[in-house]
Amino acid sequence: MAVPDLNQLRTFVVLYELRSLTATAALLHVTQPTVSYTLARLRERFGDDLFRREGHVMVPTARATQLFGPLHEALAQIDATVSDTDVFDPAGFTGELTLGLTSIGEQTFLPPIMVALARERSTARLDVKRLDADQVEESLVRGTLDLALTVSSMDASRLWRTPVRKVEYVALSSGEHPLPPTGPDMFAGRGFVRVSSRGGHVFPLQALLEHGLMPQVALSVEEYGTLPALLEATDLVSLLPRHVAEVFRGWFPGLRIADLPWPGQSTPVALFTRRESGLSPVQRWFRDVVFDAVRES
Repeated sequence: MAVPDLNQLRTFVVLYELRSLTATAALLHVTQPTVSYTLARLRERFGDDLFRREGHVMVPTARATQLFGPLHEALAQIDATVSDTDVFDPAGFTGELTLGLTSIGEQTFLPPIMVALARERSTARLDVKRLDADQVEESLVRGTLDLALTVSSMDASRLWRTPVRKVEYVALSSGEHPLPPTGPDMFAGRGFVRVSSRGGHVFPLQALLEHGLMPQVALSVEEYGTLPALLEATDLVSLLPRHVAEVFRGWFPGLRIADLPWPGQSTPVALFTRRESGLSPVQRWFRDVVFDAVRES
C-alpha cells in the first residue's frame, strides 16, 4: 500500500486542527473535493474513518487522535528545517498573535505584556481570547491559540509548559469591615463572594467546600473584575490569588488583604504553547516576550 505523501499528511493535520473540509481547503488553497479525495485516500491507507461528520464538524476518531501528534511533530520539524528562521524581525511582522488569558490574567498580565511588545517595537496585532479551562488544551493543539497563561493542568505530552508565577491565595475584604486576626474562626459570620472556576482557579471552591464555608456564600459571579468595587461597598469576603489582590488594592486602597488560616498554595501559573518543534519563529519570539514579561523576578 502506498505511503501517504507530504501533501496528504499536511491535509490530515490541518483537517484535524480545523475540523472542517471547507476551512481546510481554504487554508491549503485547494478545492473541497480535493480535500475529500485526499481524506478518502488516507482512510484507505490507515484502514480507519479518521473523521466522522457530526453536523458541520469533522470529529476525529481515536485512530486520528493517535496519529495527529507524531504527524504534526514530523511536519513541524520539516517546516523548521526548510524555513529561514534567521530573517525574522519582530518590527516587520504585522500579522495577528492570539493569547489566551482569564479575566484576572487580563488585569494582571496584559499590562506588562503590552509594555514588553512596545519595547520590542512590535507591530503585531494581539487578539486576547478568554480562557475556558475545559477547552484551552485543544485550542492550543489545534492552533486557534498561540499561547496561554493558566493555572490549569494539561497533558504535557501534547504541549510545552513552563511555570512563570507561584500562586498563593489570600482573603480580600473592605477595610471598613476588617477580618479578625488569622485563625480558625476568622470567617465566622462573614459572607463570601465565589467566582466561577471556569478559568482554572479551582482552589477557592475547594477551600470553601473543605472548610465547611459553602453555606456562607452569599453571591456567585462569573468574573473577578467585579470584586474590587463590590468588596469595598460591602462586608463580603473573597478568596483570590495574592498577586491579583495586590492589583485590586492598588485600584481600591481601602481594601485589605489577609492571610488564610490554612495552606493557600495551588498549582503555579504556567505558560503553555504547542511543543517546541511545532512553533513558528514568530510564536517562539512571542513566547519568549510573554515569559520575560510575566515571570517572577
